[in-house]
Amino acid sequence: MDTMLNTNRNNDLSKSVRDRLLDTAEELFAEKGFNSTSIREITAKSHSNIAAVNYHFAGKENLYIEVFRRRLIALRDIRLTRIEKVMSQPTQKPTLKELIQAFANAFIEPLIDQSSGRRFMKLMIHEMSDPRLPKKMFADEIAGPTLNALGKGIAMVCPGLEQKKVMLSIISIIGQLVQAIHINEMFNISDFIGAPTPTLPEMVDHIVGFSVAGIQAAITAKNDRINP
Repeated sequence: MDTMLNTNRNNDLSKSVRDRLLDTAEELFAEKGFNSTSIREITAKSHSNIAAVNYHFAGKENLYIEVFRRRLIALRDIRLTRIEKVMSQPTQKPTLKELIQAFANAFIEPLIDQSSGRRFMKLMIHEMSDPRLPKKMFADEIAGPTLNALGKGIAMVCPGLEQKKVMLSIISIIGQLVQAIHINEMFNISDFIGAPTPTLPEMVDHIVGFSVAGIQAAITAKNDRINP
């Protein structure tokens, strides 16, 4: 047991001081929130010191921001990579279902990870109740690039869809995915409606099919107005 503990401690210490501070701060901020987490707790658990926090982050506020920025960039890159993979198929034009399925999976998978995903969800809960991030951070770091890439993808595979409908469709898709995560984490649907609770993958598949049908119906309705 002592050997295992020493190995884990040595692995932790082998990380850069900056990474140790970020990892430890993320864990403590997720569990306790910003106000209830002290710099001394972070430095003690990360085997560093207050000078290191000031050197790398210039204080607790910026450390908190960088904890979020690291996760947001990782989420953004996963989503952009999946969208790009679908849209760059060399042999055939991607379908709307393939595009939305790829985005939905990229959106859900990192957030339901048993460790980092759950920590990020806890961080988000604390941030929503006590906002501390720069107002444009989510837009600049994740929402803007992701919405732009997904919007271009939908417009490409659905050339008959109006731009406003493209954005409304994206908002609808994201709203459904967020709600599916919350439902999966918070309660059992069968307790309320007397039917078996769908699994999260089943919810995602339904959201994809529902969204594809809705977008296709919007295109059909537009064509019917143009060609009565």
